Amino acid sequence: MSSPLEVLKKKFGYDEFRFQQNEIIDTVLAQEDTFVLMPTGGGKSLCYQIPALLFEGLTVVISPLIALMKDQVDALRVNGIRAGYLNSTLSPGQQSQVMRLVRNKEIKLLYMAPERLFARDSEFMEVLKSSGISLIAIDEAHCISQWGHDFRPEYLKLGALKDKFPDTPVIALTATADKLTRKDILEKLNLKKPKTFVSSFNRENIHYYIEPKKDSYARLLEFLEKHNDESGIIYSLSRKSTEALATKLVHDGFSAKPYNAGLDRETRARHQELFIKDKVKIIVATIAFGMGIDKSNVRYVVHMNLPKNIESYYQETGRAGRDGLQSDALLFYSKRDLAMLKDFARVDDNEEQSKIMLDKLSQMGYLCESKTCRRKFILNYFDEEHGGNCATCDVCLSDYEEIDGTVIAQKALSAIARLKENYGMNHVIDFLKGSKTKKIPDWQREIKTYGVGSDHSREEWSSFFNDLKMKGYLDQNESNYNTLSLTGKSWNILKGKEKIRFLRAVSRRETGNGISYEKVLFDRLREVRSKVAERENTAAFIIFSDATLVELASRLPKSIEELGFIKGFGEAKIERYGQEFLGEVVDYCREFGLESQFKQKQYKQRAKKSAGGRSQTKIESLKLFKEGNSTPEIAGLRGLGVNTIEEHLSWFVGEGELSVEDLVPPQKITPIQDAIKEHGWAALRPLKDALGEDYTYGEIKAVVEVVKSEG
Repeated sequence: MSSPLEVLKKKFGYDEFRFQQNEIIDTVLAQEDTFVLMPTGGGKSLCYQIPALLFEGLTVVISPLIALMKDQVDALRVNGIRAGYLNSTLSPGQQSQVMRLVRNKEIKLLYMAPERLFARDSEFMEVLKSSGISLIAIDEAHCISQWGHDFRPEYLKLGALKDKFPDTPVIALTATADKLTRKDILEKLNLKKPKTFVSSFNRENIHYYIEPKKDSYARLLEFLEKHNDESGIIYSLSRKSTEALATKLVHDGFSAKPYNAGLDRETRARHQELFIKDKVKIIVATIAFGMGIDKSNVRYVVHMNLPKNIESYYQETGRAGRDGLQSDALLFYSKRDLAMLKDFARVDDNEEQSKIMLDKLSQMGYLCESKTCRRKFILNYFDEEHGGNCATCDVCLSDYEEIDGTVIAQKALSAIARLKENYGMNHVIDFLKGSKTKKIPDWQREIKTYGVGSDHSREEWSSFFNDLKMKGYLDQNESNYNTLSLTGKSWNILKGKEKIRFLRAVSRRETGNGISYEKVLFDRLREVRSKVAERENTAAFIIFSDATLVELASRLPKSIEELGFIKGFGEAKIERYGQEFLGEVVDYCREFGLESQFKQKQYKQRAKKSAGGRSQTKIESLKLFKEGNSTPEIAGLRGLGVNTIEEHLSWFVGEGELSVEDLVPPQKITPIQDAIKEHGWAALRPLKDALGEDYTYGEIKAVVEVVKSEG
């Protein structure tokens, strides 16, 4: 195999790259240090796995997630790729066996924890050096930063890697890091002029719902009924609560197990394996305990308590829908959780870090309290623009009525003023509702506005106060017990000079996944997958993802040739499992009189071509281009990376179906041709570096195709 695209198709069963995978892989193959920020489920692992198969030597992958290593290695082996791992779960004999494979150069990828890499074992480091390491991949790179959400001190030692392996390229990868954390990662890893790639954080298939923590267990049961027989994760704040909730769910007929650091290792391992292998549907875990799972068919994540920051929330919700199918994220929010987490956020003897952690927690609170599109808020937090109205979050799916809130606001602001701006929101709400709690002193009960808000619920008052804060009519002093105070704008409302309107949700629409497939066949294919996984002693999702089974149940292939065009069917999986899955599809189609959804002429044309040849996906890109769409517009319409669309259009230049001038300004063609004469066209990175920032990869690719076609 000579090209990344060929490896992608033959080993992993995919026709095209996503996000910036292609450009990242080119950079790694050019032996440059690389930093990759890509969303969970976006395909980070392919960015080092494909170069590993093209490089001659060994690729070492550093990961903090011991539980994840076996799944990743199993997935590689199922695809016919030689891989191994070293961690504390292996016996001394098993570790010796892995080291023998490394010495004999019989594996291409070796996974290990950072502490194993720098153990007091000089012989181990010498074995690695003599094995000819071609690439070092550092997964979960945010763990090296104290500003990240999952700091691990052992990661700090990784900064020495460039000293021990100065000529070996390093690729650092993470799914969640704000600007401060990214800067810290690059500094601590000592990378040499790294190329940085930041992909979109937008996980379009995840639908976000945030609800008040009122009758949360009843609401949870209602939610789980809609996800019957699907895998999900429920996060709870304490070890005790995870076990109590799991017990309660089992009593109510659900398949659930707890998972927390207080359980012994054997119990944790057993519960996780049951979940991974679909023998248990629900895992109830502590927020603070990282599970390190790569299970692609998790259909939902529920937070019973507030996460400590948006990075954690994004990462934890990102454990759902890794296969690209619609998945739900439900969070129950309460002010009490926010107040409790403030104590945990403070770092002893470190005011600077405490402030950062408290600011991050406040942002998490704002996400829950605002009426802004959840997706827009999350993406804006990570410095990514979004227009809002995503139609896949509780805010955007809710129908609102607008009410005149002037009198409501006057009551709220008057209460704060009469309480001398000395109290927080909960106390003011108690005051407005006329609460009999002893927290309300007698002198306050004599105030005229005591009890004037009894016609609204606590949840409604909380929403009104949050709206007033967001619109600048209130300040909240977090350093002084969250006391509420008036602003200059407040007096316009109090004096009747200005009106204010509030939005109140009255209903919420449901969403569908928009995919049409044979659901009975899908269930039968899941049974086949379970039998294969049992035989192989591995997790079902490692054999095939739910997305692959949905495509099988949608496109209904009836031959091995057609099966090769289903995503996830690489050469090794076709050879090992093709006939079993194909037989189930063929039998189902015969039983119900269904035809294959492949167009015979189309797939026969594609079968004669290599992975890099004409394909329906390229044709679609060409069609949109000829309709007048720009490359970025096509990428947006198709949900693919700009780099992939440029690949498609450049291919048609080589075939003579597009003119190079359609893609490249005439004045740029000769300089690109001169650069090709000097550097060749085997790799694009040297050409890009020689030509500079004024030339795009798409322009260079198009001219390369012309030169290649001319011989």
